[in-house]
Amino acid sequence: MTEPQPTSHESRHKELGRPTEQPLPHALEEQGRPHADDTPPAARTGAEPSGGHAHAGNGQDPARGPARSPSRHTPPGARAAGRSAGVTASVPGQPGRGGRDAAAAAAVPGVGVAPEGDGPGTPAGDDGAEAVARREGDRLRFVGAATRRIARGIDLDEIVLGLCRATVPTFSDAILVHLRDPLPVGDERPATPFVLRLRRTDRLRLVDEALSESAEAEGLTVLGGPGPDLTPASELCEVRTGGELNEVLRGVRPVFAESPAARAALAELLGPDRTVPGGRRAILAPLRGRRRVIGAAVFVRGPERPAFEANDLLVAAQLATHTALGIDKAVLYGREAYIADELQRTMLPDSLPQPTGVRLASRYLPAAETARVGGDWYDAIPLPGSRVALVVGDVMGHSMTSAAIMGQLRTTAQTLAGLDLPPAEVLHHLDEQAQRLGTDRMATCLYAVYDPVAHRITIANAGHPPPVLLHLGGRAEVLRVPSGAPIGVGGVDFEAVELDAPAGATLLLYTDGLVESRLRDVWTGIEQLRERLAATAQLTGPDHSPPLEALCDDVLDMLGPGDRDDDIALLAARFDGIAPSDVAYWFLDPEETAPGRARRLARRALERWGLEELTDSVELLVSEVVTNAVRYAERPVTLRLLKTDVLRCEVGDDSPQLPRQRRARETDEGGRGLFLVNRLARRWGATRLSGGKVVWFELPTRP
Repeated sequence: MTEPQPTSHESRHKELGRPTEQPLPHALEEQGRPHADDTPPAARTGAEPSGGHAHAGNGQDPARGPARSPSRHTPPGARAAGRSAGVTASVPGQPGRGGRDAAAAAAVPGVGVAPEGDGPGTPAGDDGAEAVARREGDRLRFVGAATRRIARGIDLDEIVLGLCRATVPTFSDAILVHLRDPLPVGDERPATPFVLRLRRTDRLRLVDEALSESAEAEGLTVLGGPGPDLTPASELCEVRTGGELNEVLRGVRPVFAESPAARAALAELLGPDRTVPGGRRAILAPLRGRRRVIGAAVFVRGPERPAFEANDLLVAAQLATHTALGIDKAVLYGREAYIADELQRTMLPDSLPQPTGVRLASRYLPAAETARVGGDWYDAIPLPGSRVALVVGDVMGHSMTSAAIMGQLRTTAQTLAGLDLPPAEVLHHLDEQAQRLGTDRMATCLYAVYDPVAHRITIANAGHPPPVLLHLGGRAEVLRVPSGAPIGVGGVDFEAVELDAPAGATLLLYTDGLVESRLRDVWTGIEQLRERLAATAQLTGPDHSPPLEALCDDVLDMLGPGDRDDDIALLAARFDGIAPSDVAYWFLDPEETAPGRARRLARRALERWGLEELTDSVELLVSEVVTNAVRYAERPVTLRLLKTDVLRCEVGDDSPQLPRQRRARETDEGGRGLFLVNRLARRWGATRLSGGKVVWFELPTRP
């Protein structure tokens, strides 16, 4: 009768003098090894020898002495990990590695969990060079799979996690990763003293707590249960100049823990009361980036596995190099993202003003997390006469250049708004500024000025999507504003239109990223926006406007998957207006009697509003400001009082010269008017207009 032939892995055990393994329990085998269909044909063909263990006489390992006794019990979890094709599938809390990377990692006899005796340091037996070549090929495949796993990380945590998941349990039973704190960026000088912080630690855990308890109840040995602690380390370690750890890190090359220098370095890194297995069961690998050492990794193997061999130092060096370079890139990427965020944040207003008669809300969304800067902007600029300028614009592109151009145009728009130019004039000057910045500096912009006293809004457009006006009753209207040419084209005129802005209405200004994408054209998106606003307004009823902040969030919720191709800037303005009964307006001839008449008119207005307690202060300040205006004016002087949460007084004349506060000498008869205004008013200022100037001051209506 022909004797059954042993399987391939049993033949290898006979050659090496190592015992074969008993079949795994069904539960652990399903958890730790691939499906039977995934087993290579060569491993499925042989007959299983009887007796459970195949002995090869007194075979000995020349490098490690006598083979282990077959009676020694190997933990089932370790056998499951050693036979696993996707080793991390058996690690609770860790995603399994599948596909080509997993197969390559599991096929490495020299670096995997190798209870079958095919680990590092095992002699080649009769096969000689063929077995050595096979092991080296498997080692190279593991390095390729591990480096691909590390390279998939983008940020710092992903890269460190990739190193841990790629090496535990395939290459080591535990790993500790220490990094500089803080990590230096680029060419900047690293912080001193040199401090390493434990960034992450991982160890081989093949069972969770519940499985561990059930296994112990059945008398099974569980890897990761009682035994040596493979992941001890202190949180911080200060690297002393001239110390053993500093010398090992400066050497850059990985070292075994068996050398005295490595033992001293590990004791310094982990702490005086913490140790790792000695000999060749631990490797200390410095992590060197492009310019300097940025950390260290410690690979540890437990007593149930073969020790590391000399070629494993090359594997550790490859893993450390790829990890360090990846960390360098991640830190640089993080710094660039931080700069981009800061640039975008400083380009946009930190908070919106709350001028009288209008409430404002805004939103900004970048095109993507990887493109956090762009050319979209919005702004709200208070103007004389309680008016407010509403601006939204979009520079083409999502780069730093686009953001820089956006910042320049926004600053220009603020300067032009301070001159109180008409909206069409503002766009004309922005067009000239864009042409000075370059021939291809193009942008769209919409500029609107809201007057809460007149309940009117003036809008000029430069190639921007039209605004949408949501009325109090729930009707949403796309305003008909001449689109005009984009800013930067040059040689075109801009046209402004004046429209009603009823109290309770909401004006929505936005960039094209809200309404246009690859899945829809801009006019389809505008119609969807109009319908969304109307539907939202119906929920609050015909007599109430929807809350402004909630309205902005609801508008952004209309964006579905694939609808975010561009930046989005959104500015919403709720028109409250100022009631005519709270406004008093007069023309005063530039005569000597004008200050006295102004005092009488102001007194009557205060009596009508019930603000008699402000009479003395208002009469004094009005008299001083009107006197200064009459001195230089050639046309009638305007006086206007506005009662809102504050009392605002505005005096206008046709002289462009702005008043300047100065300290009068004792012999001067004048020059003290603005000093009194500055001391008595809560706020005051002067604004130059195209036809003169306005001097204003405010007083609180409540003490």
